Amino acid sequence: MAAKLKKGDRVVVLTGKDKGKTGEILQILPEKNRALVQGVNIVRRHTKQSASQDAGIYSKEASIHLSNLAYADPKDNKPTRVGFQIKDGAKTRVAKRSGEVING
Repeated sequence: MAAKLKKGDRVVVLTGKDKGKTGEILQILPEKNRALVQGVNIVRRHTKQSASQDAGIYSKEASIHLSNLAYADPKDNKPTRVGFQIKDGAKTRVAKRSGEVING
């Protein structure tokens, strides 16, 4: 099955503590159906000192389930569903809200 969301897509969070926030997908984890989104689901990690890293408390993005994300429509940044169209033998992603072709 083709991926509806890909790395680099701008998405809107639908549920959870970060509901309504938008961000860019940094990484997709297809085996877990999760994604890392820039600036969303920030957690703090307490780390020990190692040879390459100092000890401290660091903030980083935790993964969020794909069902809690929706593609941000290119026209108005509101959440939209993603569909597929075949034009000239090429399969492209399309935003259902505005009908615009999604590049990438």
